[in-house]
Order: sequence, then structure tokens, then C-alpha cells
Amino acid sequence: MANPWLKQNPVMSLWLSTAHRVAGTLRGQATAQARRRVKAAADALAPAAPKAKCGRRR
Repeated sequence: MANPWLKQNPVMSLWLSTAHRVAGTLRGQATAQARRRVKAAADALAPAAPKAKCGRRR
């Protein structure tokens, strides 16, 4: 007798496809948010760029 758990199930296949798509979207959003926070922290710690001297041209 064949194992019924090994048969293809279209409903489960659709459900898992959707679950993987949602997980991928959430992972992408979390990664983007983490990169934005790291960049903001790096910008906050970096010294300010020196201002250009305002001189009169001759």
C-alpha cells in the first residue's frame, strides 16, 4: 500500500507557495529596514564634511 502522505496535494502546494512568497517578502522588507538603520547609524557617527571656505574672488 502506498503512503498517502507522499502523494501530491494541490491545496498544500498552493498554500506552501503562498507561504514562501510571504516569507520572502517579509525577509526582504526586514533586510531593507536593517540596511537603512545601519546606514543611518553610520551617517550619525561619521564626522561632518568640512565646509568650503567662502573667499572673495579676484
